[in-house]
Amino acid sequence: MKNPIFDIENWREIGTTLAQNKTRTFMTAFGIFWGTAILALLIGGSQGLKSFMSRNFEGFATNVAIVSPGRTTKSYAGFNKGMSLELNLQDVINIRNAVPQIDNSSAVIFLWANAIYGQKKSSTQLTGVETGYDKIFTPIMYEGRFLNEADNANSRKVCVVGKKIADELFGSAEGVGKDISLNGIYYKVIGVVGQTSEVSIGAKMDNSVFIPYNSMRGSYNLGNKVHIFMMTLKSGYSPGDYEKIVRRQVINNHPIAPDDEGAVDYFDISEQFKIVDNVFLGITLLALFVGVGTLLSGIIGVGNIMWIIVRERTHEIGIRRAIGAKPRDIIIQILSESMVLTSIAGIAGICFATIILGGAEMASQNPRGTLNFQLSFEDAISILVTFLILGTAAGLIPAIKAMKIKPIEALNDK
Repeated sequence: MKNPIFDIENWREIGTTLAQNKTRTFMTAFGIFWGTAILALLIGGSQGLKSFMSRNFEGFATNVAIVSPGRTTKSYAGFNKGMSLELNLQDVINIRNAVPQIDNSSAVIFLWANAIYGQKKSSTQLTGVETGYDKIFTPIMYEGRFLNEADNANSRKVCVVGKKIADELFGSAEGVGKDISLNGIYYKVIGVVGQTSEVSIGAKMDNSVFIPYNSMRGSYNLGNKVHIFMMTLKSGYSPGDYEKIVRRQVINNHPIAPDDEGAVDYFDISEQFKIVDNVFLGITLLALFVGVGTLLSGIIGVGNIMWIIVRERTHEIGIRRAIGAKPRDIIIQILSESMVLTSIAGIAGICFATIILGGAEMASQNPRGTLNFQLSFEDAISILVTFLILGTAAGLIPAIKAMKIKPIEALNDK
């Protein structure tokens, strides 16, 4: 007797068997189709949601700590509680000396300004930053370059303009090399920047103009004022481990009670990224839980139809056994029917999900890019192989039952 796997007549028989009850076969195949489609859609959809949430933090370093002034909550050294703290350059120096693990850092000051070029005018946030700012919050460079260490050390009258401000002032022309007035003081444009993330320090980069910190405090009589201090730590160090050290450096430089936690705000961005990572993990686990549940319902359907097929073909199986069919041939026959049903419906489900995810990705296109609603080839193969294994397992018990049918009993079955 030929091996059923390579026997064309065997495969024709499989098709005939599955076609004998079209409604039953269709409903079972639809269960498998829907199971694979839902699982694939959930995996691809979770990837799209993850890319959407990740894009909100794109360009922002994951190990950032932001130090900003708060209000005192206790009276101390003759000062009443509720006093507003003002950071200064000495605080920045003290923090840098106390935390050698700092990788990049920048003092930041803000001022609203009118940017004027010729007859065009735009209201903007003027932001004074030090060299490390663009390493903490990476900008998109449309033109030119960002501020460097020499610009700050020499208090140069140079600026980097946000894309929206540049469009309002220069239109479609290049901005680099032009001189603009910022509250009556002229600066030469050396770059045009923007950002893709939703996270911002003050106004978004597109709506800001950046100048060297030293230039800003000198030009606008801001003294040693610092509105916020940003820092990232070297690899292997967590910002949360240095909160007490940073607070102590600031408190020691001001008339603040040593145990006054409210006077200094310390925001650890890395903790927010951990929360986001946990959300991603939860989304992935939920997708797998729902998808596997749907998958199992389809597999149960495969097992049920195989039981029915074995029941209906008891007489036929008995004849096969009587004329010399081996138990292995009977098992392969039943499992082949299970695998064919699972494979066709599973591939159809994955193709359907891929089309839907592709449509979702096209629909998400915007100036900031597209969301990654995609099912990787590896994920697709993994889903299909999982269904094949489970579908084969679902048909295994009916196949073993068919193998154990005795010819004489089967021939007498009515």
